[in-house]
Amino acid sequence: MQLELNDLRKTYLLPAPLLHRRGQGKPKTKQALAGVSITLGPGLYGLLGPNGAGKSTLIGIITGGLAADSGEVLWCGRPAHGIAFRRVLGYMPQKFGLYEDLTVQENLDLYADLHGVTQDTRQQRFRHLLEMTELAPFTERLAGKLSGGMKQKLGLACTLVRSPRLLLLDEPTVGVDPLSRRELWQILQQLVREERLSVLVSTAYMEEAARCEKVYVLNHGHFLKGGTPAKLREVAAGMCYKVTPPEGMPLRSLQSRLLAEKSVIDAVPSGGVVRFITRGNPVELKPLARLSLTAEAIEPRLEDGFMTLLKEDVQEQGGPAVQTAAASSGQMGTFSERSRVAAPVEIEVHDLVRRFGDFTAVSHTSFSVHRGEVFGLLGPNGAGKTTTFRMLCGLLPATSGKISVAGVNLRTARIEARAKVGYVAQKFSLYSSLSVYENLRFFGGAYGLYGAHLYARIQAVLREFHLQDVADHAAGSLPGGYKQRLSMAAALIHKPEILFLDEPTSGIDPLARRTFWQKITALSERGTTIIITTHFMEEAEYCDRFMIQDHGRMLVLGSPEEIRQRMRLPDATMDDIFVAIVEQARSEAEKDSKAKGAVS
Repeated sequence: MQLELNDLRKTYLLPAPLLHRRGQGKPKTKQALAGVSITLGPGLYGLLGPNGAGKSTLIGIITGGLAADSGEVLWCGRPAHGIAFRRVLGYMPQKFGLYEDLTVQENLDLYADLHGVTQDTRQQRFRHLLEMTELAPFTERLAGKLSGGMKQKLGLACTLVRSPRLLLLDEPTVGVDPLSRRELWQILQQLVREERLSVLVSTAYMEEAARCEKVYVLNHGHFLKGGTPAKLREVAAGMCYKVTPPEGMPLRSLQSRLLAEKSVIDAVPSGGVVRFITRGNPVELKPLARLSLTAEAIEPRLEDGFMTLLKEDVQEQGGPAVQTAAASSGQMGTFSERSRVAAPVEIEVHDLVRRFGDFTAVSHTSFSVHRGEVFGLLGPNGAGKTTTFRMLCGLLPATSGKISVAGVNLRTARIEARAKVGYVAQKFSLYSSLSVYENLRFFGGAYGLYGAHLYARIQAVLREFHLQDVADHAAGSLPGGYKQRLSMAAALIHKPEILFLDEPTSGIDPLARRTFWQKITALSERGTTIIITTHFMEEAEYCDRFMIQDHGRMLVLGSPEEIRQRMRLPDATMDDIFVAIVEQARSEAEKDSKAKGAVS
């Protein structure tokens, strides 16, 4: 069984900006695929690339949902189209169409009916899929009541009801916690091993790509490189280093300064150090010389090879270098652990409880956040972190307990507190039909800005987030990275003291995440307090402190280093630490439950 892609090409007419709709300007085109050719046999293949690289277009052409301008798709040497090909194809898009008002079993039955799976076949298939996905105890539960990870498992099970030979997955784990992601990938590896499937999966997670037999890096519609994860790591061989910042200096601050150096390809916090890639001699880097720091050579990871390929491609295409937030702000702060602790408390939570009927979503949670601190709310899907987050934002009242935001009690002065905060939702929540400029004008007005002051703030955030060139474009037509920047600009237009970010980097590539965190670093060092939820555990390294919740209870609270020491996992990744904490807590809870049951 073999899939062949031969010289696939696809060009799109870009959505017209509002100026064009008014009779000004000219429509533009974008080459989504520029001669893509690969051959896939049985096995697990990864597809990597930044947002807008052409990944979804490529998968769409293979499924037949999109038509290529030229080129061909062959399955076993024959054109891949018609009923025969669809019988061997399984496809799970980014937003899988589960019916949330149907149960798990009813969704499986529906997809089996749609694909003509016989009664005898489906019963055996259902048993296998339910066992593999661990959904058997939940067959009568409504799909809408499942956690994010369980929904993805159900989506995968529905895709597999007819035993496909070719499986296409378009970022199946976006918005899914590390524990659920691991379980999903164990299922995929089991399928490849037992059923000899050909699986092509696009992903934004490097640790997932590292599980694939081969990985293909796509950018601007063409493959930069393909091969085993080990081969892609070699791209950055001899250029990777690590450095430990001085005491009191956040990892993200040193990262931001390194990224401002022209010779530095990438820099990222990891395991209590900053890993970076440089073409030159690290001794010559100004931030290291200024702080008297010594870098140590290290072996490259898959992400290092990926980032090197992207940066080199940008240079070859003549694209502009990415300007860091640190460099553009010119307002980087000082670093002192004592200054953070001594800073005023901006958010105080005491004995917070939220119940929905008989269900307790948040149980007796207490913590505080200081001015200028970056504080993370982490947890598996369904852990209660979103509920906690919404209460902190004033979007959901607490059942009991005390919440103080910017010195204002949320239970008695919610409107006053909201005026001091900015909020970026997980899903793009601005007005898609309005232009970038019109969105900023609307939200500025909603925060009480008007006249010359409003105009000045709009111009300031357009410059700060590099949105001037798309100011007249409809917000809904923007690529994902631009939408995220617009959401940030709208949230910061009134200069809030506190910024709430609900999974702001979900679904965006590592390059865009670096740019985002540079901006967050600059804001934090200027005194803005940041509260963030994320499923990218590597981003916990950017936080001064974070807490992990599960089943409404706070499991752990502290800095990344404190939590590493507490768990006695000094060299573990944050993914590993997260999984260890959650699994340990669940194991202890199960033992307690059994002990209570035995006593009763």
